[in-house]
Amino acid sequence: MKNTYLIRGGLQGRERLRILSQVMQSSGVALLRRAGVGAGASCLDVGCGGGDLACDFARLVGAEGQVVGVDIDETKLSLAQSEALSLGFRNIEFRHLDITKAVVGEKFDFVHARFLLTHLPDPAAALARMAAALKPGGVLVLQDIDMEGQFSWPASPAMDRYKDLYTRVARCRGGDPFIGRRLPALLSAAGLHSIAFNVVQPAATSGDVKLIAPITMENIAGSLINEGLASATEVEQIIAELYASAHDPNMLMSVPRIVEAWAQA
Repeated sequence: MKNTYLIRGGLQGRERLRILSQVMQSSGVALLRRAGVGAGASCLDVGCGGGDLACDFARLVGAEGQVVGVDIDETKLSLAQSEALSLGFRNIEFRHLDITKAVVGEKFDFVHARFLLTHLPDPAAALARMAAALKPGGVLVLQDIDMEGQFSWPASPAMDRYKDLYTRVARCRGGDPFIGRRLPALLSAAGLHSIAFNVVQPAATSGDVKLIAPITMENIAGSLINEGLASATEVEQIIAELYASAHDPNMLMSVPRIVEAWAQA
């Protein structure tokens, strides 16, 4: 079966997720609070990656709560477990699970997925498995991208080409780089109710926000070349130009527009 995930995994992929999680932490924690996550809750983080958001969950639910993080990347799971233990968390468990194939056995108060559905050829099927893991009255929380919204100012040909290539390779792998705008409809189709949503989009003239585009370009380079969408030379040039923009204090850069949506079982 062809691998549909377009961003490289392992240790290098983990470091990209670490920076992305730092950029998204404030809005991510605010979303969890808005969705009702609190002391004593049981939570499932699907596609947990390096476990950064699982740790945020663990802080919110406290010692009486339970957090389970699942992912398909064994390297990231091992790193996540080690880092969580080093931070003193004893209420997090990390497991290998492919939500596109397996049903989660337990039921949870909250089920969450960030930047996962965009990569899946059948996001509705994965969403149905997530919804099935909710207790009655439980809440499903989603965060995902709408790539069309990513911008820079002044305009950057390298950013425009990066967005175009990301969109094309995502579609080649069966994903939807604009899925953020579909989240409320997907939640409704899954039979959930009390649907709410919000849009966030970090942007800055300095700092980690500006590193997301060049680091992501580095991490999709192999997929772009393998799909014949760009040459290694062009990829290297785009990466160099994006890093130059990231270090230019006169350049404003954003991450993709991110839709947050949550609903009740």
